Amino acid sequence: MHEEAAARLRTLIFDRRLSPGSWIDELTLAREWGISRTPLREALKVLAVEGLVTAHPGRGCQVTQMSEDDAAQLFPVMALLESRCALEAVQRASDGDLRGLQVLHDELERNAATADIDGYYRAKHAFHSRVQDLAGNPWLARATRELRKFMRLLRGRQLHWPGRMVASMAEHHALMHAFARRDAQTASTLMHDHVMAQLAALQALRARERRDASAPGAAASQPHQEASVTRSATQEQEPA
Repeated sequence: MHEEAAARLRTLIFDRRLSPGSWIDELTLAREWGISRTPLREALKVLAVEGLVTAHPGRGCQVTQMSEDDAAQLFPVMALLESRCALEAVQRASDGDLRGLQVLHDELERNAATADIDGYYRAKHAFHSRVQDLAGNPWLARATRELRKFMRLLRGRQLHWPGRMVASMAEHHALMHAFARRDAQTASTLMHDHVMAQLAALQALRARERRDASAPGAAASQPHQEASVTRSATQEQEPA
């Protein structure tokens, strides 16, 4: 039961229904899911080990929030891993594999055409995960999959930077051309640059948000959180 609860918690976190920095309301979740707090607490221990939540003794658990330093350190590592995934995927993929990858790429294009950021993010995650699978390297997959969880905590925030989705789509077009030509080295370079471009957009977005927040008359605002599953970060949970 705790494994099922852990899977549901991951979904809430990755979908940002439990937003970064929010407290997890154990009582409400247990009641809504029809389970006791014991499997929920075991699930939270699992997620704490994974790094998706932070346990605060006597207070409860808080969803991990990626700082600017975290992002600045994580993206370059992911760029190396994803570039290697692209290189090995080109080397190993069959013609049928590439046709399947094109289907995922077409889904990216459909979402880009309608400026659907959430849809684009989901399709992008599926595309990159498939490239990882096509590489066929279990050690590479293990490392990439582990760090991709933390990338998902950001849920494509960089796509909100003006022009980023259009640029991202252009980068994906170039990447697919490299796959079609079986040019592994170019695909590797393009994937690396694509990931680093995401970091640049995220940093630009955060810089603008800081400027907006410090502007005269700027109203302080807090991210919307679902009352059914979160509490304010300033509100403590009942002691365990």
